[in-house]
Amino acid sequence: MAEKIFMIALSPTMKKGKITKWRVNQGDTIKEGQIICDVETDKTTMEYESMNEGTILKIIVNSGERASVGQTIAIVGEENENIQEILDELKDEIRENNKSEKTKTEKIIEEKDTNNINTKQNNEDGSHIKISPLAKKIAKLNNIDIKKIKGSGPNGRIIKKDIEEFKDKKTSFFKNDGEDKIIEISDKRRIIAERLSESKFTSPHYYLKVSVNMENILNTRKEMNKKGEKISLNSYLIKIASQAILKHKIINSSWNDENIIEYSNIDIGIAVAQKDGLITPIIRQTQFKGIKDIDTELKQLIEKAKDGSLEPEEYTNSTFTISNLGSFGIEEFTAIINPPGSAILAIGSINEKPIVENGEIKIKPIMKMTLSCDHRLIDGASGAEFLKYLKDIIENPFKMLY
Repeated sequence: MAEKIFMIALSPTMKKGKITKWRVNQGDTIKEGQIICDVETDKTTMEYESMNEGTILKIIVNSGERASVGQTIAIVGEENENIQEILDELKDEIRENNKSEKTKTEKIIEEKDTNNINTKQNNEDGSHIKISPLAKKIAKLNNIDIKKIKGSGPNGRIIKKDIEEFKDKKTSFFKNDGEDKIIEISDKRRIIAERLSESKFTSPHYYLKVSVNMENILNTRKEMNKKGEKISLNSYLIKIASQAILKHKIINSSWNDENIIEYSNIDIGIAVAQKDGLITPIIRQTQFKGIKDIDTELKQLIEKAKDGSLEPEEYTNSTFTISNLGSFGIEEFTAIINPPGSAILAIGSINEKPIVENGEIKIKPIMKMTLSCDHRLIDGASGAEFLKYLKDIIENPFKMLY
């Protein structure tokens, strides 16, 4: 008996998926567990494993098209089986969806002059200037003096065409013949917008900033690199942040309306830029891992993030996040908290700065850090104590030993 193959949620936040490639064709026989297509979710591209067996009788959603979770993407059954009844059902589904959803990526706005309504304004000689409401609005938006325009409408009334022609003459020297580009919002970008907007407007953010002397940690890293162990600065920061969280566990918590969840594991996400958004691969249980292990795992995750092959468990539900824009030359910035975490650490670039040390001015490599906290559960003093301790062990790495 013929069955529908539905789009399933391949990530925790997925509402729609885009089929980037079908790996089977109509008429092919498939088995349970076989990869039948690749689906671009809100975060990455996942392989779709079939839960059905039989012959692909019809592909409903083609490569490059999107489907909502629960929507039929194909029909499977016995070879040459009649599927007209299912196709009729799908037509009804599509008809209902078209009633409730807007599928166009562009909105065409028609503007019309109203001929039977006049907006009047006085000329210098006291006579009235006849102008349509739309023309008057366009003139106001473009700071155009309508006294300088001769109307071509009925009884000399100024209409939209007159304003546009005057504007073109006025700005012809700067005229741009190009067209605005309409970019379709990807599912990933939409989810990023929804989650960060929810975080920003639900969690009362506050920000704490410190400058850190990076001399000791950079020297430690330099010595490690001499031994052929090239470890990234992010790996050091992940491990150091993990050690600081062990001393200040409220930083590793979530607000849950009825209670506060204090996590036993310190799962730290590191923000990674992609062409169409942002993703945060996560190092799990950082409190039990050394810097070298963290670095090896981080490099693997970043590689997977860049080619879009991260599994959902590799990028969801971090308890703390680090965002580093130092490589872009950004000295400092504030980051939006990444749920379900309640804090995020923003890392800036390292720059040579003069500081006073033992009464003398010295040039040192200085890095600025900004901690964003959710004030519902992390009080200002708690956030400040954590950041102070974090700064202390970055400047004195040996303190991680006790």
